[in-house]
Amino acid sequence: MKPTPISKQLIDDAIRDYGIQDFAKATIREVKSIAAFAEKESGVEFIKMEMGIPGLPAAKVGVEAQIHALSNGIANSYPDIQGYPELKKQASRFVKAFIGVDIAPEGCVPVCGSMQGTFASFLTCSQADKKKDTVLFIDPGFPVQKMQLQVQGVKYETFDVYEFRGEKLGSKLESYLKKGNICAIVYSNPNNPAWICLSEQELQTIGSLATRYDAIVMEDLAYFAMDFRKDLSTPFQPPYQPTVARYTDNYILLISGSKAFSYAGERIGVTCLSNSLFHRHYDDLAARYEGLPFGLVFSTRMLYALSSGTSHSAQYAMAAMLKAAADGEYDFRSEVAEYGRRAHRLKEIFCRHGFRVVYDTDLGEPIADGFYFTIGYPGMTSGQLAHELMYYGVSAICLITTGSHQEGLRVCTSFIRDNQYELLEERMAIFAENNPL
Repeated sequence: MKPTPISKQLIDDAIRDYGIQDFAKATIREVKSIAAFAEKESGVEFIKMEMGIPGLPAAKVGVEAQIHALSNGIANSYPDIQGYPELKKQASRFVKAFIGVDIAPEGCVPVCGSMQGTFASFLTCSQADKKKDTVLFIDPGFPVQKMQLQVQGVKYETFDVYEFRGEKLGSKLESYLKKGNICAIVYSNPNNPAWICLSEQELQTIGSLATRYDAIVMEDLAYFAMDFRKDLSTPFQPPYQPTVARYTDNYILLISGSKAFSYAGERIGVTCLSNSLFHRHYDDLAARYEGLPFGLVFSTRMLYALSSGTSHSAQYAMAAMLKAAADGEYDFRSEVAEYGRRAHRLKEIFCRHGFRVVYDTDLGEPIADGFYFTIGYPGMTSGQLAHELMYYGVSAICLITTGSHQEGLRVCTSFIRDNQYELLEERMAIFAENNPL
């Protein structure tokens, strides 16, 4: 056995001291903390792949607009709970330009990042109909969304889509919906962590079933237009970002500034409710909130109670970024395409040393290269692999924490630096020698 770059004792002691009994279930923050501790104690650089934080500069057009707004004194003024009118207008326009659907500005509500958008959406959906008290996740997905439901005390169910792509999706989805208790269906597209992209046929299936069983689809578009196999960069021209919005009126789109515009630090996003859903009256919501329709419950009750609105200056930044993108003056996709290039190089290194891509195809087509991908190693469980890689200065989270039933890890490309490809090559060569197939 060749010596590992980091002492096994150091890693094992750190995991024990953090009180982690099963490393397969370690959270993103726990893995991050252990990696930071081991890096400091050993002096060995870690290749950090656990945290989904943007690794590119924030969009300049947003920064400039926010600075200008602050210089003009906007910081002393509460934002309208419905949102800065120009942001609402530009969000509506952006949706038309890159998704190809019509959502009125009134239904485009700024939020403190998609995290707050999902929290408020969960609250509103779960209270709309007392008979529908459960959220359904098409997994794998973002672990914190389930934590949000845990905080709210809302029930959820989940299934791993790995074995249910294409024509198999409909019957699987319907097996949950026909129980009559599902208020919302949640998924990300492209998917965190698998990076699968649901097809138009699959989205049509989801949309038609959502209409039939009166469930609300929450489509998380955190990685907007990042299927780099298609050119989704030209505003107001197809191809557009795939969406369930073409197949049902029961939808909420969650558009984040964090990844597409690298604006994560300012916590800004837009939650877009369909025109029909925004104005829909639910008896249970009306009884609880003075007869208000769904959209106004979402904004004037849920968001108002949570934060009294969204950072005023950040709304100016988001408005400027959305406008510049829709005007064709800011090609945000060309900047974030760097994540795809990183994923391609990282996959080559891992696969050369015996690893495999777990979620490797989209209905027979090779998976896109993007912000995330998944890896596994023959003969190792998720927990064993994640633990073992820590000895080699590589940190990643286990797929089990994302609702996946597959053995493997989520790899995030955002923090990879140019010097680390060579480091990873060297370390995975030692890993492969120490763990022969």
